[in-house]
Amino acid sequence: MLALLGFSMIAVFMYLIISKRMSAMVALVAIPILFALLGGFGPGIGEMMLEGIKQVAPTGVMLMFAILYFGIMIDAGLFDPLVAKILAIVKGDPLKIVVGTAILAMIVALDGDGTTTYMITVSAMLPLYKRIGMNPLILTCVAMLSFGVMNMTPWGGPTARAVAALQLDVADVFTPLIPVMAAGILWILFTAFILGKKERKRLGVAKIQYSKEEMLAVSELAATSTVEDYKRPKMLWVNLALTVALIVCLVTSVLPLSTLFMIAFVIALMINYPNLEDQKARISHHAGNVLAVVGLVFASGIFTGILSGTEMVDAMANSLVAVIPESFGSSFAVITAVTSIPFTYFMANDPYYFGVLPILAETAAAYGVDPIEIARASILGQPVHAMSPLMASAYLLVGMAGVEFGDHQKFIIKWALGSCFVMIIAAILLGVITF
Repeated sequence: MLALLGFSMIAVFMYLIISKRMSAMVALVAIPILFALLGGFGPGIGEMMLEGIKQVAPTGVMLMFAILYFGIMIDAGLFDPLVAKILAIVKGDPLKIVVGTAILAMIVALDGDGTTTYMITVSAMLPLYKRIGMNPLILTCVAMLSFGVMNMTPWGGPTARAVAALQLDVADVFTPLIPVMAAGILWILFTAFILGKKERKRLGVAKIQYSKEEMLAVSELAATSTVEDYKRPKMLWVNLALTVALIVCLVTSVLPLSTLFMIAFVIALMINYPNLEDQKARISHHAGNVLAVVGLVFASGIFTGILSGTEMVDAMANSLVAVIPESFGSSFAVITAVTSIPFTYFMANDPYYFGVLPILAETAAAYGVDPIEIARASILGQPVHAMSPLMASAYLLVGMAGVEFGDHQKFIIKWALGSCFVMIIAAILLGVITF
């Protein structure tokens, strides 16, 4: 019954946001409360909600200051040379713009952080999409696919969790996955080519030259003030050094992510806008985006808190494991790879890798399947996990691009599934997981 209740809750939630009958923030709060009451968990709802909020609080704080930090960097003009370079290469060709989006997103995603990936990619590319009239859903799709594959690096999160949960060696798990990731990258470039070609057919190639000033003029970032008001070209190298130092600290985990972004934001604000009124103006300028994203993060905490507190998530996992026939035991690595797609979409990485994965590995061991293969297989569903409504950075992406979350889900789903299955097939063919 708990499993049925959990699957029903997910189905109702997805239907409501995709059909636009309810906003994501409202659905994330209202739907789990309703289903918890239906399941008879009324007395414990408050505690579950608070526990969920506590779990996402560090993420909420990190995102708030990450948005503010990169907002300051964008305002100051750190990424203007990058935009100018991209403009010089892609000009008005939609195909080149989409492929350029994919390459940029994959490079930035090497740091393993979705927030950084989306902020830099959207900030650099959205003015191009707007200027030419391209569909911004292509931007969000390609950026998310890129992050979904590149997030498989050991410092990205999923691989580290899988290794820790099963007590394995990182090299044994990740090194064989490198050619599998290469297959995923080829799929992303193929997707970008197809989507870009369609846009080129629809819009044609714009026969104009873009200046940096022209792009800034059409950017949302410049909608309420002139370029001269907030740009800090003389601080370019200082801001670049600060950003590189921040990324190095993020990768090496010198401090928790939330505190690193908080410190970096304070430094960036003081050195670029020492005047108090300028500081207030910059913070106010980005406040709307911060509120929208952080509000969704805390709302998602309520969703996951109730899902975990009622033990629906455990029942859902066990029910899926239970339906696997014994005759499929030798193919358990492939089964793990395929089931990781819905598992990691419906739940956060922590409960999956530390709760479900050990159960899968133990079951697989009974059929003689190596836990290393199970760990590798569990990571192959990440492109779909990236689009999960429980991923805070997903809301940042759609918010910055100005698209509806439900529209983004409908647009990306087939390409994300394609990415997962391409990597699963590559893993089987290369012997990374056995069939």
